Amino acid sequence: MKLTILGAGESGIGSAYLAKKLNYNIFVSDKGNISLKNQKELNALGVDWEQEQHSEDRVLASDLIVKSPGIPEHVPLIQKIRAAGIEIISEIEFAFRHCNSKIIAITGSNGKTTTTSLIFEILKNAGFNVGLAGNIGFSFAKQVAEKNYDFYVIEVSSFQLDDIKNFKPDISILTNITPDHLDRYQNSFELYAESKLKITQNQKVSDHFIYYFEDEGSQMQIEKTKIEAIKYAFSLEPHQDKNLSAKKINDALYIKHQTRQLTLDTKTLSLKGPHNHLNMMAAGIVALILDVPDNIIQNTFQSFANIEHRMEKVEVINGIEFVNDSKATNVVSVKYALDTIDQPIVWIVGGKDKGNDYSALFDLVRAKVKCIVALGKDNEKILTCFKDFGLPIADFQDTQKAVDWAFKHSDSGDCVLLSPACASFDLFNNYEDRGRKFKKAVASISDRLKS
Repeated sequence: MKLTILGAGESGIGSAYLAKKLNYNIFVSDKGNISLKNQKELNALGVDWEQEQHSEDRVLASDLIVKSPGIPEHVPLIQKIRAAGIEIISEIEFAFRHCNSKIIAITGSNGKTTTTSLIFEILKNAGFNVGLAGNIGFSFAKQVAEKNYDFYVIEVSSFQLDDIKNFKPDISILTNITPDHLDRYQNSFELYAESKLKITQNQKVSDHFIYYFEDEGSQMQIEKTKIEAIKYAFSLEPHQDKNLSAKKINDALYIKHQTRQLTLDTKTLSLKGPHNHLNMMAAGIVALILDVPDNIIQNTFQSFANIEHRMEKVEVINGIEFVNDSKATNVVSVKYALDTIDQPIVWIVGGKDKGNDYSALFDLVRAKVKCIVALGKDNEKILTCFKDFGLPIADFQDTQKAVDWAFKHSDSGDCVLLSPACASFDLFNNYEDRGRKFKKAVASISDRLKS
């Protein structure tokens, strides 16, 4: 069978490993540049590849296409493939078709990486034979090719869900649905929400679906969607709802499943803030469904270290704290970040706009932000939105210059926060690249002061 893999990033290379194991006739095609590391991997696999082009005749001669989640549906080549009747699937679909493991899948606009990481750590600490995969940066397909895990914890984006057919989690989690990536969905929140709920489309009555009870976007789409899986809800409020499996009351989280109930004192938990309490409740429900002992859940929540690029404390210089929240690629994530920080904030924001409405941040910006640093190729929307706030505001396309300006305009006790609300692809390879360049710029300031 002729298989073409469109895109040679993490998912594309992983798909090539699995396809090689399955003896497909493989062709990898990337419209951009393929990294030297990935070129070497493809050559070692003996896979034919091309970069900076798509050879349409060869692509259209395929029996199956595995498409990178970064390639939108409206691309002319994708439309030609559809017209030719060739099946297009995502990497997670391709891997699922050749996997017999139990699947725990997490999607949502915010919190999915932290929730995914929490679940993985709990299961690993409980002795499960478990793999971590998906949008978190580890190829599901490559692990299916090379590993033999009993469970996978997979972070899945709407882009990955768009091209599933049979993918079915045993447990699915929807953290929330807020406006994000609307540029990919015809500026339609409804289309974006529909994409998120695809995580439930193949689930059966023996499967489990966990969601955030108060989230309006989730509730709206759940009401429109036929969901066969058993539903579990988590909440920041003590609602008396029959489906409420986790809730927060004062300084305690209450998580229950069947006859079990786990109570956690939020003051003892490593992650702070209501958004992290939501992530922990979702992860806790999964743990109870899978019969993980209470002490392992509690110990994991008390020792868990936050992930890189998510409210990551980088350094304190002259009393000024630098925080890397590069993974905050939408407005709601930034709202969580601003709400969590108690110090005056010098806010670094900007990148590739995805149809953002910044008005949800206005009250927090007025209350907490002392300066705004716009970092991106086109910052006009940000400059216009906040021009009347009476705050110093700067415009940069260079990370070091932006961080230097932020430091110059900060005082001891302030926080310089990189929380962009935008995608990274205008100036950076991805949000990780943006976060690491921010940290490098902070380190440069520290080095200069020491010299």
